[in-house]
Amino acid sequence: MEREDTLDSAPQHASSRNERAGKAGDGPQPHRTVDRVTQILEEVVYHPGMTFSELARALGAAKSSVHGFIRGLLAKGWLYESDHRFYLGPAVYGLTLASGHIRAGTVDHADLAELHRETSLAVFLGVRAGDHLIYVAEVGSDDAQGFEARSNIRRTLLSTAGGKALLATLSSVERERYLRRRSREEAELVEAFIVDLERIRTSRIATNMNPNGMRFGIATAVRNRQGDAVASVTLVGPRRDVEPNVEALGDALLRHVGRWAQRSLVARERI
Repeated sequence: MEREDTLDSAPQHASSRNERAGKAGDGPQPHRTVDRVTQILEEVVYHPGMTFSELARALGAAKSSVHGFIRGLLAKGWLYESDHRFYLGPAVYGLTLASGHIRAGTVDHADLAELHRETSLAVFLGVRAGDHLIYVAEVGSDDAQGFEARSNIRRTLLSTAGGKALLATLSSVERERYLRRRSREEAELVEAFIVDLERIRTSRIATNMNPNGMRFGIATAVRNRQGDAVASVTLVGPRRDVEPNVEALGDALLRHVGRWAQRSLVARERI
C-alpha cells in the first residue's frame, strides 16, 4: 500500500503538528486521507453499484491504495457491499435521521407532517440499505419511539413493516436471495413473511408488531414516477388504536404515496 494512503503512515510529535498548524493558519486545508475518503463516498453516491475495480479506476489509484479505506468504510457502515458492488451504507442514513433533516428525494417533511395530522400516528420514512431498513425521517413520534429510531439504525427488513413492504416489491430472484441469507434466528420471520407475501403484494400494505406487543406498524412502499420502490413510509402507534383500523389507515397511506409518486425527483442511491 502506498505510504501516502495509510491512516498512520506519517506519525508526528504534537509540537511538530502544532507548529505546522500555526504556520498554515486556521482556514480549511486539504488532507490526503480525508480527500481519499470523500472521493470514495462521492463516487458511490453518484454511481451506486460500482465494483471495486471500477471504483479504483474512477479514483485514478491502484487497488492496493484504496483497499484499506474501503474495508474501513464498510466496517463502520459508511458503505455496504452487495454482490461485489458498493452502495452508501446505514451510517449515512443514521446521521441524516439524527440531524433531523430529510435528504432530497421524493418525500419532504411537509408530506410526513400532513400524514401525521390526518392519522394522529407517528410517521417514519425508511430506506433500504443492503439487508437493513434505515429510518431517515420521523414526524409525530413520542420520546420512546424517537429514541428507538435514533439508537437502532440497523433494522433487518423482516423485523419492520416498512422492510416487509420493500421486500415485497423486489423481484422474486432478489427476494429469494435475501431470504436465503437469513440466519437460523430469523427462520420464523422468514416463514411468516412468505405466508403473508401474497397479501402484501395484493394490498400493498405490510404490518408488524413490536416484540412486546404494545405497538403496531402499518407500511407501504413509496414509489417514484417510474414505479420504482425508493422508500417505505410507516405509521406506528399503540396496538389497540392501529390494528383495528388497518384498512382505513392503509387507504390513507396509499392515497398519500400516490400523490408523492407523481413527482419527478428520483433518489440517487440504490435503496
